[in-house]
Amino acid sequence: ILALPGFVNSLPSRHFAGYVTVDEARGRRLFYYFVESERDPANDPVVLWLNGGPGCSSFDGFVYEQGPFLYDLIPGPGGRGAQAVSLRRNPHAWSKVANMIFLDSPAGVGLSYSEHAADYVVDDGRTAQDADAFLRGWFARYPQYQANDFYVSGESYAGIYVPNLVREVLIGNEAGEEPNINLVGYLVGNGCTDERYDGNAHPLYAATKSLLPWRQFRQLEAECGGEYWNRTGGSTCDKLWGKLSANLAALNIYNTLQDCFHDGPASTTTSASASSSGGTPSLLGTVSQEVRRAEGEGEGSPLPSGKPLPAGRQAGRGGRRAGGPHSGTQRPRQPHTGWGVPAGTHAPAVSVWGVWATCVDKISYSRNHGSMIPIHVNNTKNHGLRALIYSGDHDMAVPHTGSEAWTSELGYPVKSPWQPWFVADRQVAGYYVEYGHGLTYATVKGAGHMVPETNPRDSLAMFERFLADTPLSGL
Repeated sequence: ILALPGFVNSLPSRHFAGYVTVDEARGRRLFYYFVESERDPANDPVVLWLNGGPGCSSFDGFVYEQGPFLYDLIPGPGGRGAQAVSLRRNPHAWSKVANMIFLDSPAGVGLSYSEHAADYVVDDGRTAQDADAFLRGWFARYPQYQANDFYVSGESYAGIYVPNLVREVLIGNEAGEEPNINLVGYLVGNGCTDERYDGNAHPLYAATKSLLPWRQFRQLEAECGGEYWNRTGGSTCDKLWGKLSANLAALNIYNTLQDCFHDGPASTTTSASASSSGGTPSLLGTVSQEVRRAEGEGEGSPLPSGKPLPAGRQAGRGGRRAGGPHSGTQRPRQPHTGWGVPAGTHAPAVSVWGVWATCVDKISYSRNHGSMIPIHVNNTKNHGLRALIYSGDHDMAVPHTGSEAWTSELGYPVKSPWQPWFVADRQVAGYYVEYGHGLTYATVKGAGHMVPETNPRDSLAMFERFLADTPLSGL
């Protein structure tokens, strides 16, 4: 890729895009966009980025989060609509320090596709297998990067994608698959992990943010025995949960510090999914996808109706939930395919893959790998990989209270106790604890569900230090 519409200067580093076929017989192809490091591409790590959903394109991360550009939309006549995009360099792009691969996964998401529509019924297992096949094909195409350190990263439902893919790569390496992938670690932001830990996290989050009085929290905790994720419909526990949900329903669950931006007529903004207790809005039923992008699209609530997607259950068509009035941030109309995918990205004709969208309802996705906790243990303790689990501390979709709980209860020894980490001018950017077996858990102060978007400076500092294996504290 030599140029992109809206960017008038030379690209800050070399860019490449294209397809890797992961199943020749079925014509299943995954699309990637590759951005070489702006620093030292020959020696900097290679990092794969995955957005979640399931069903959301990693162009979401490229455009809104840690990609190489920020964008402005140039309005049309009379200030209505947008007639062009103006791109400028992102000072906090992760490609400042790493070679970044943005992958649309699984087939049916973004620009990835299959010649057989039946392939759009997919689960955790095949998603990981296809992504592993993609990586081996990609490194065969770019052999100059095979010796570089390699990491897998992602957020939200990629809390399922990432550890599963890491395990698949380990299995392939051990089986002698070529090329060998020099996997050294992975990182997950605000990631779905385990239905019990994720599903129990919300009341404590609400109480510690003064969104729920401690008296009501104690009442709910006592009635539910501290177990909210599998509450019985119609029980006192469930009714108290319904009251909590109703009180929180008007919040932006992806960043409770930010405003909600309402779609459609006012009457729709007061409607929310009913809980099992009968008509009360569900805690997480008020948002459709992770952030309803300007077209009403975005990643799905990872924990629909206050509960994570349990093993063996489908996320619906693309994991989407209808009727969500609250978007995560107010954004201009996204630069996608009202005008088509940006020229020069080597995307096929629309007749091949259909109209591109940030998130799609084309796939029917089933979660079938259960809890990720045993997989994290296998990846770190048993295989020596380094892992960073981080949480924006004002995300209520996958609250930090759940991620902090499961990481602290693995039984790993504490190497560096809970302490602040800093960015420029000794500003506290969050807190972290370093465990044995290569595991670090960190919070990002004031950040929401998409940390690189809400806290770009902090996310780049955290990312760079993790890759360099230097203390996160920054001291």
